[in-house]
Amino acid sequence: MVTPSGTINPARVFIIGVGVAGLQAIATAKRLGARVDAFDTRPVVEEQVKSLGASFVKIDLGEMGQTDQGYAKELTPEQIKKQQEAQAKVCERSNIVITTAKVFGRKAPRLISKDVIDRMAPGSIIVDMECSTGGNVEGSKLFEEVVTDNGVIIMSGDFLERQVPYDASKMLSGNFTAFLTHFYDKEAKEFKVDLDDEIMRGCLLTKGGSIIHERFKED
Repeated sequence: MVTPSGTINPARVFIIGVGVAGLQAIATAKRLGARVDAFDTRPVVEEQVKSLGASFVKIDLGEMGQTDQGYAKELTPEQIKKQQEAQAKVCERSNIVITTAKVFGRKAPRLISKDVIDRMAPGSIIVDMECSTGGNVEGSKLFEEVVTDNGVIIMSGDFLERQVPYDASKMLSGNFTAFLTHFYDKEAKEFKVDLDDEIMRGCLLTKGGSIIHERFKED
């Protein structure tokens, strides 16, 4: 913003994780006039990030990809460490950092450690949206606002769906209806478990007393 008394630089916002929540965060920050950087372990989302006017932070983590449902695959400890080191430089120059990294069925990956927070400027804000599953940020507390010794504010942005119960319930019920309708056999008047269907394979965890879902077998 250019004013008669000088120029005001835009806030810098860094979004980690470019799923539904991340894309919404990018769009909102851009509408408010911020300069936005974003990162995701899935290189395929770079185009989506740029289409919203943000810059995509490129970090070479080696072989990466996404699940059949379009979610990011779980990183190895080595990849997480490499991601943390590269992200630290972006966090240091950011006024606001929003983390949205979730791995379904597993503990949320720790992406921002205390030593990174210690290097951020006083008054900076971190929003950890995955507190309920372990948190992406060291020191974040569910439903609490934490202020660090160097003045960085860590906010818990989890359970946001509880703040929009009508819309959340409407979408959830729609998903249930679509799922049940898809597998209901009208002629036999019964719900059929079809393991040849990729939707069913992605949802069914156990069958016949055994864990059959590939994602949970190793546990």
